[in-house]
Amino acid sequence: MMQRPVVVIPTYNESANITAVVEKVMDLPSGFSIIVVDDGSPDGTADLVRGLSERFPDRIHLIEREGKQGLGTAYLAGFRYALDRGFEFICEMDADLSHNPNDLEQLLQPVLEDRADLAIGSRYIDGVRVVDWPLQRLVLSYGAGIYTRLITRIPVKDVTAGFKCFRKSVLEAIDFERVRSNGYSFQIELNYRAWKKGFRLLEVPIVFVERTEGQSKMSKSIVREAMFKVWELRFRALFGKL
Repeated sequence: MMQRPVVVIPTYNESANITAVVEKVMDLPSGFSIIVVDDGSPDGTADLVRGLSERFPDRIHLIEREGKQGLGTAYLAGFRYALDRGFEFICEMDADLSHNPNDLEQLLQPVLEDRADLAIGSRYIDGVRVVDWPLQRLVLSYGAGIYTRLITRIPVKDVTAGFKCFRKSVLEAIDFERVRSNGYSFQIELNYRAWKKGFRLLEVPIVFVERTEGQSKMSKSIVREAMFKVWELRFRALFGKL
């Protein structure tokens, strides 16, 4: 049976990066397809993706949504699209080149070889692997992992990583209607739900490089959401309402 990997890439105003990202993914030996979920970018991101899809009509898919609806809902839209089309391995990554598209291969391998059900591209396994981040953001991100592990007991160091590869059975087992996170806590929630259902999580070391084009989507409200979400997940699990 043909193994079909795909990567879901949410975008908002990523015209400076999306062409390079797509072309690098298209060059990978495993034959990845791409699902771009664009939230009405006014900078023409979707137009660039449409142009690229003419070169790779069977491998590049575009979902266009009206306005900014959030990271979590963008990923869920991409995951539903991928599951409906029978992709066996469903990855996710940022559009800003902070994730090296070449690393998709090393995320795919442990899932392909049945060593993991969810492979997480980790900035904090085997040391800290972050380039050009201000110290404050690094402390916030690393501290989020400690905070989340203390509350939830999940055995993952990089809890907010947005570079992952899922076996399709993991996403099929998660009730998307129950997933309410929409910022970086979305990554925590999916990890936690997968772990609580007994799936095997594996962190794979990657190097994360701060974006050089465009603007970061990080905000104080996203941080607050993540702080409260871990308590909600823990209590829901304790009372069997996850």
